Amino acid sequence: MTKNDRQQGTNTRLAHAGHDPHGYFGFVNPPVVHASTVLYPDAATMVSRKQKYTYGTRGTPTTDALAQAIDELEGSAGTIVVPSGLAAVTVPLLAFAAAGDHILITDSVYHPTRHFADTMLTRMGVEVEYYDPHIGTGIAGLLRPNTSIVFTESPASNTFEVQDIPAIAKAARQAGAVVMMDNTWATPLYLRPLDHGVDISIHAATKYPGGHSDVLLGTVSANQACWERLHEGFVTLGCCAGPDDVYQVLRGLRTMGVRLEHHRKSALEIAGWLEGRPGIARVLHPALPSHPDHALWKRDFSGASGVFSIVLDGGGQKETHAFLDALEIFGLGYSWGGYESLAVPVFLGDRIIAKGPYEGGLIRLQIGLEDAEDLKADLERGLAAAAR
Repeated sequence: MTKNDRQQGTNTRLAHAGHDPHGYFGFVNPPVVHASTVLYPDAATMVSRKQKYTYGTRGTPTTDALAQAIDELEGSAGTIVVPSGLAAVTVPLLAFAAAGDHILITDSVYHPTRHFADTMLTRMGVEVEYYDPHIGTGIAGLLRPNTSIVFTESPASNTFEVQDIPAIAKAARQAGAVVMMDNTWATPLYLRPLDHGVDISIHAATKYPGGHSDVLLGTVSANQACWERLHEGFVTLGCCAGPDDVYQVLRGLRTMGVRLEHHRKSALEIAGWLEGRPGIARVLHPALPSHPDHALWKRDFSGASGVFSIVLDGGGQKETHAFLDALEIFGLGYSWGGYESLAVPVFLGDRIIAKGPYEGGLIRLQIGLEDAEDLKADLERGLAAAAR
């Protein structure tokens, strides 16, 4: 794409990013290349490895097509494609952390990220410290000479605290730390982390890019300063994704704009409606004016996705389970970003700082592509069951 293409609309860019049909005999979609061995024309080329593709783990035309599309959306110097969203977290952490390092992670982080940090990183000799997601410029007080990484996630994927990413990134960079951000909730359509001072942007492409709850994939995009080290870590770990999964996500990417807009509109409508319902203490959606971080969200984000949480008005596990078990359209399942609506109870027992308090059970909702009125009726069933 040319520099002028940045002025094109979102859906135009999604439809055309990452592939030149005339490079493959005019076929609209890139080929799905299943590869391990790549042949060389002669011994000298083999020894020097001076050809575009050298082995399946180091990239194929299929992975390049997706990586290039993500780079165009992120404004990044390079993107790696890995087998899952969790791998998109663990690969950059492994690439940039070393024994003796101190790293800072927001206390509201995705639980599997926390589990990886508390187990594997700790066993490697990395000191992990969790910080208040609302710390902002105060992060400077936690930075040490050996702080190598500041890990952010905004909004938090269960309790939806919005972090002051530019302030955190500025302080971290001044201290020489690499800033990573899990941006799965917003996607690069609603926030481009690298534009706000982040070095590495992480996505579970399983979610909105895939969009159909049938594929696992992750992407990690870096700025120029961090790209070489990220790519070297990726190649060293051999954590490459399968071509069929990559193709499925590239295919899903083409319609992500129109899908995400439907998720956004329905979720905001339902979140606003829930604020006035009996049995609801709070709705945790950063695009609502009632959210304590709404001004920060409005400053940095250009849109909201389809995931938010609700707090029941009193009660505990019994009421939460009654609510969930009464749902007929919402499925009880993890993940989000697919076409179907989902609901899960939120567990905060692993947190140190960002614990609440909350008035009752905390439930995360993924608003799918169903009609909003049908979803409201289903939530009414849940609220009635909880009240009983």
